[in-house]
Amino acid sequence: MPSQKTFFATPQDAEAAFYEAIERADLDALMTVWCDEEEVVYVAPGGPRISGYANVRESWRAVFEGGARLHFRIHTLSALVNPFTAIHSVVEKITVEGQDDILTPIVATNIFLKGALGWRLVLHHASPSPPESTPVTQILH
Repeated sequence: MPSQKTFFATPQDAEAAFYEAIERADLDALMTVWCDEEEVVYVAPGGPRISGYANVRESWRAVFEGGARLHFRIHTLSALVNPFTAIHSVVEKITVEGQDDILTPIVATNIFLKGALGWRLVLHHASPSPPESTPVTQILH
């Protein structure tokens, strides 16, 4: 487990570092954002639930070894913050380096806990966004 010398003063700082590390495919930087406890959880879009720091690290290592460089535009839908917990609901609009098309938007939940070393990620759960639905015509009875 890394020495967690990076101090994230806010959950927003930790979240920004998370996405920046993914864009750089920097596994060490990414893992400094995660809490180094065994209770961390990662769910990739369409993927299984992965728990435990070492397992989460291995999963991201495999993603980065795949070679595709990802770029994110993040839109925050909601944020619930109290003194020691932050829950962010976001939409991730992802492009792959060298391609113009945005992949299917991803709806993600990021949960952060505040400890002695600042804010750390404990859960990232991402799912493909359902297609935008068309309004249903109201039928009068």
